[in-house]
Amino acid sequence: MEKGAAVVTGGGTGLGLAISRELGRRGYPVVIASRKQEHLDAAARALTGEGIQVLTVVCDVRDREQVKAAVDAAETRFGRVALLVNNAAGNFVVKAEELSPKGWEAVRGIVLDGTWHFSQEVGKRWIAQGQPGSILNIIATYAWTGAAGVVHSVSAKAGVLAMTRSLAMEWGKFGIRVNALAPGIMVTEDAAKNLGYADPAVQALLAKKVPLRRLASTEEVAFLACDLVTDRHPYVTGDCWTIDGGLWLEGFPNLRRFVDGELGE
Repeated sequence: MEKGAAVVTGGGTGLGLAISRELGRRGYPVVIASRKQEHLDAAARALTGEGIQVLTVVCDVRDREQVKAAVDAAETRFGRVALLVNNAAGNFVVKAEELSPKGWEAVRGIVLDGTWHFSQEVGKRWIAQGQPGSILNIIATYAWTGAAGVVHSVSAKAGVLAMTRSLAMEWGKFGIRVNALAPGIMVTEDAAKNLGYADPAVQALLAKKVPLRRLASTEEVAFLACDLVTDRHPYVTGDCWTIDGGLWLEGFPNLRRFVDGELGE
């Protein structure tokens, strides 16, 4: 794929920053969209210091006009957008019966609406330009398994997975690929704080639940994300790849603990 720009939403921290860095190392100029200027400034300093071309844009993905302005800025600076990674997310643990309308709308707006806003904005431009493109949506395995305490995020991520498959079907004829990636547990500052595993002891307990017995690094997840969104796999579309150390397969965790001699610990 001709190296236009790669747009990464939520690209200033955590997995988004790791994806931005890896795409830059592969020769793509990177456009990072984030709501927080301080995250953008820190990311720009880090990546430009590595020789990566970076454009930062303050953007709330829930706002269509801000999304349009971000894509306009990317095209003005780099000519065209070639790749889009929808990574922006919001999440927190709450009992379903205690979830407020504001909390529901915030997470749905960032995850589901934001993914749609950016996907539609770049997709319609690719179609009008007669150019191919590739979109990668970052979701989670609970999009199909469900999970307690995060019904807002589960519902939004499930919607993104359905959107991924639908757009792949509709836009394939234009040379546009749309895929999803479902990472496992990664120790990032935001995730650890919002989902309650900042404590190393909690991280160790979580790692024991993973068949590979460790948590994921953002770098290894980013490497697979970049493989999928770039032209390394040009015949893959409408798919969702999982990189979670086998965690989602743990349908009967006590059986595995029994087999491993851990039952009763």
